Amino acid sequence: MSDIRKRTIGDTSPETRDVSDDQKEDVESEDDAKLEVEELAKAIPQGTDHTPHILNSALSGLSDRWRNWVIRSIFTLFMIVGFCGIIYIGPLALMATTLVVQVKCFQEIINIGYAVYRIHGLPWFRSLSWYFLITSNYFFYGENLMDYFAVVINRTEYLRVLVTYHRFISFCLYIVGFVWFVLSLVKKYYMKQFSLFAWTHVALLIVVTQSYLIIQNIFEGLIWFIVPVSMIVINDVMAYMFGFFFGKTPLIKLSPKKTWEGFIGGGISTVLLGLLVSYIMCQYRYFVCPIEYSEALGRMTMDCEPSSLFQPQEYILPNSLQVVWKMFSGKSTITLYPFLLHSLSMSVFSSVIGPFGGFFASGFKRAFKIKDFGDVIPGHGGIMDRFDCQYLMATFVNVYISSFIQTASPQKLLQQVYNLKPEQQLQLFQTLKDSLQNRGLLNVY
Repeated sequence: MSDIRKRTIGDTSPETRDVSDDQKEDVESEDDAKLEVEELAKAIPQGTDHTPHILNSALSGLSDRWRNWVIRSIFTLFMIVGFCGIIYIGPLALMATTLVVQVKCFQEIINIGYAVYRIHGLPWFRSLSWYFLITSNYFFYGENLMDYFAVVINRTEYLRVLVTYHRFISFCLYIVGFVWFVLSLVKKYYMKQFSLFAWTHVALLIVVTQSYLIIQNIFEGLIWFIVPVSMIVINDVMAYMFGFFFGKTPLIKLSPKKTWEGFIGGGISTVLLGLLVSYIMCQYRYFVCPIEYSEALGRMTMDCEPSSLFQPQEYILPNSLQVVWKMFSGKSTITLYPFLLHSLSMSVFSSVIGPFGGFFASGFKRAFKIKDFGDVIPGHGGIMDRFDCQYLMATFVNVYISSFIQTASPQKLLQQVYNLKPEQQLQLFQTLKDSLQNRGLLNVY
């Protein structure tokens, strides 16, 4: 027994020695590849305040604090005007803008991982990241097309195949990327490559999934997109204004410049101005009508009879509020659009929870010691710096609609009907016809 133990302990066979050397080499290589955060930050594109030379010259006499305030104010105004222009063009422009913003945000997040890729010479990271972006967009945007344009797509023979097997095709595309990643694995860098693989998927979850939800919100009516976006913008602007002029009490360590004064002032402003924006939009069909494809017109249309959600309703106030209201109006009831009540819920979320999207992004940037995700917008940083809260808000609105507002869509039901066999479609038609006749909703000739 002792001889066996000695041989085991002292075994220096080539096989054992090779395994030990390989494991040691792997560990040493990983340790050598780990850079300090400060060193890694040097390789990451840093956000800088790129300001036009003319504007820099005009503001040269101001202190850094006031110079930054003026620059942020000017470009905030430009973005708001540009946003209004896109709304005026129509829903297709909004969808295209959403896609462009999505791609730019993904690029800014992936650039940080790309810095690691370049440092260690890892293969295919950038190509794989963009491949997965295209694949996920094919899946999500295909789902939207099938939900809202199924009737048109099914009329085209070659597109019908894409509709029928859409999810299977999407899965196959993903599997190609998965196999590609496995084949790209390099000895000594397994841990780093799997970390970057997870990095890409988290970026897709944050950016692509949320933009898909934004498109769904747009199809429910522009008001479900414009109002939440406006609330985030109002909260961001007013929180900055209140913090700039009155801020003294730090709010959270992740963002030292955020103050309680800005948080509270921005929240109150968001509720009040959000209700005002909602009240104005409720009066226009362009904003409240769902976006649907009209077979008669052969295009998308937003012409409808507004639902009860966007028509004034009379509400009886609680006894505690009737006394106060009678002093101003002489009535114990109040007339308002029901959407305003839902708008109140969205404004509270955007004021209280919305900023945490910004705090999350601040923590992410601090982890890599970068100032901004990019330098596209002077005074603001990158696109992701401006849309970090928007994605969180878009998810809330989509969940809110599906939970409290949305009913079964005729377009989605038709899509399911078209997937049935012809004899099943005829059976469904006859059953529905008999039901409508029995209820007196269909005249029999």
